[in-house]
Amino acid sequence: MKYAWLGCLVLGSLLFASPQDSDNNVNARYTVETVIVSGKGWTTNLQSETTDKISYSLLHQLTAIIGHKLNPASLDTLAQNLKKELSAREVNHRIVRGETPEEVRVEFEIRPARVSLGMNVNQFLYDSSQGLSGGGEVTLTTGPHVFAAGLVSNGDWLPERFSGIVARYEDKHVGTDRLSFKFEVETLHTQWNPATLTAMAGNPVNAPDLYRARQMFQPTATVVLLKPLTLTVGARVERFQDEGPGAEIESADAALADLHYHQNIMSAGSQQELDADCSLHSATRMLNSDYLYSMRTAGVRYQYRRGKHTITENAWGGYITGRAPLSDRFVLGNAEYLRGWNKYQIDPLGGNRALSNSVEYHYGPFQAFYDAGAIWDESQPIVARHSVGIGLRESVFSLAVAIPVRAGHVEPILIMGILP
Repeated sequence: MKYAWLGCLVLGSLLFASPQDSDNNVNARYTVETVIVSGKGWTTNLQSETTDKISYSLLHQLTAIIGHKLNPASLDTLAQNLKKELSAREVNHRIVRGETPEEVRVEFEIRPARVSLGMNVNQFLYDSSQGLSGGGEVTLTTGPHVFAAGLVSNGDWLPERFSGIVARYEDKHVGTDRLSFKFEVETLHTQWNPATLTAMAGNPVNAPDLYRARQMFQPTATVVLLKPLTLTVGARVERFQDEGPGAEIESADAALADLHYHQNIMSAGSQQELDADCSLHSATRMLNSDYLYSMRTAGVRYQYRRGKHTITENAWGGYITGRAPLSDRFVLGNAEYLRGWNKYQIDPLGGNRALSNSVEYHYGPFQAFYDAGAIWDESQPIVARHSVGIGLRESVFSLAVAIPVRAGHVEPILIMGILP
């Protein structure tokens, strides 16, 4: 009797599974022509367009299936990733006949949640020369409105280690999908490296002042000028509580402008991505700023993908005129620029001139990179530095060993963790 029940169970499973397996086998014959993602009031064709509504890592997963044979089982995973990242109520997908024979379009429809609560780890990084850095936030999303608050402790980005509370509010749809608004607030405590304190003691006249705490308020608005071109304008109001018994307050109040271009170009079996931006940050007496300076930066990032191969070129530079606070001075020798070098050995006070270039090659999760850069003050000579490294990179997780190229001895630096 028990064998009869077993036979019925096996036969039933075959009967129910056969149509689905048959459909999957048929669909697997087709090549993915494009991926279309749509939400309330917006639609993006990832073959020729991009969107800032989805993170770079998830965009990479979605565009990676374009030009390849369809794997129906992977669509459920991509839908779940979209649902989780966008805090959506539901994400549905369907397969539609493409414009050419033997090709199909994959369409994802996102139905936003009315109210959602989430937690994000924005960064969790270990650098063997600079220790741990991390930051996370809790977000409340209701329609186009996002409220977020979190904690941060970062010794990687700036000449200082800063820790404290960060918060922001975003409206991603101000009357139209082409206009968004963001307001950010930071209250931070500062710790200084001994190398920075020594450099300050040796150059007390030209160096900016040290401070024990700083607060920042930054409202910005972003408008889509053309589909690949956006303009962000706003202001940054900063307050610095100086070191010393008087604990005086200094201000750095600046106007901001950033022009950003992003283009995604798809072709048979390959994908090209181009990012370019230029920005201006200007603090003047008209804004009642104690610090008077102007900072200009520009960068270009190009990426080419074909199959498991990815090549990335990233060039960036900037210069500052006037007297800027230490938090705005440039830094090389961290987890992003000139990896393998220690920023406190290069320039513990940061610089007002900087150039950086990085070339990376990825084969699947394996990565190899070469970095070059220079950082200096206006009156100093330019010294170019180089580094090489290998590692693993999967989505936002990275594990790399970077080695500075210099005569004498080799001191590799381990960089590991979650990078934005």
